[in-house]
Amino acid sequence: MTAQLAGMIAAQAAVIRGLADDDRTGPAAARLAGARRIWLIGTGSSLHAAELGAAELTAAGHDARWTAANAFTRDLVRDGDAAVVITHTGQTAYARRSRRIALDAGLPLVAVTGPGADWPEAVRTPLAEKSETYTVSYTAALTVLAQIAHHLGSPGRPDAVRAVAGLLGEEPGEVPAPARAMAIVGPGPWSVTAREGALKIREGARILCEGFDPDRLLHGGAVPYTAADTLLVLQPTADPDELTTALRHAAVLERLQVATLTTAAATGSVLLDQIPMTVQLQRLALRFARQRGQNADLAITGAWADPDLWPG
Repeated sequence: MTAQLAGMIAAQAAVIRGLADDDRTGPAAARLAGARRIWLIGTGSSLHAAELGAAELTAAGHDARWTAANAFTRDLVRDGDAAVVITHTGQTAYARRSRRIALDAGLPLVAVTGPGADWPEAVRTPLAEKSETYTVSYTAALTVLAQIAHHLGSPGRPDAVRAVAGLLGEEPGEVPAPARAMAIVGPGPWSVTAREGALKIREGARILCEGFDPDRLLHGGAVPYTAADTLLVLQPTADPDELTTALRHAAVLERLQVATLTTAAATGSVLLDQIPMTVQLQRLALRFARQRGQNADLAITGAWADPDLWPG
């Protein structure tokens, strides 16, 4: 019931290590190099990748914006823009529409896709997902974005990619499964990873789970959580966040079950450093799915799977 997800999680180290190649991403980066502004566009997990990619490019001195594919319109486009469309399959309707908008506007365009998308501007990741709880396509896309950003001035160089690939075997420690719901909180870019982890746990284990940054959790997000719930704190060991630590203490006082995940990743690339924590959260989703007897390989079922909701 979870075999495909387990296999995809296990495949990530080899896939990421295989992507540690400047030649694969150099031409894509060159198409973006002269842009005044770079749009990164995605849906679901791909939107999380767009957020982290935009943060990495911004830190390298570029004007980079992220947006959901369903919100990207011709009205947003300005002279000097370029676009990066992120889609695991190349089949998502809004991703295809965003690509068409960029092409029609004459923008320099890069796509980050899986192996099945026949788009000439694409940097293709090598392994197609076999589970509906997507894992390897997400971390592979992050790796590609980190290396594109490296060509444009960020630290995501191939040796850092290989270092990250060596950190993916770590299992998450003891994290209590909630009786009711779960919140994941992380500071700064770790809040994006919190939301990605929450999505995997929702899809794979069918647990009500939300991801937060510390400010949003504090300003109303924490209100519904009770002793029946779990708070999972993402706290990078190299730069602990004081508000996140204080929220952890408050959750203990409120008698929530509380756990912390850390990572030793310190490559200099904030984007690459997310990958080991992301994989821990994927493993946690797999663990919870097995504990609950859920089929993590079939995430979308019933009326949610109606083909009319998923136009090709």
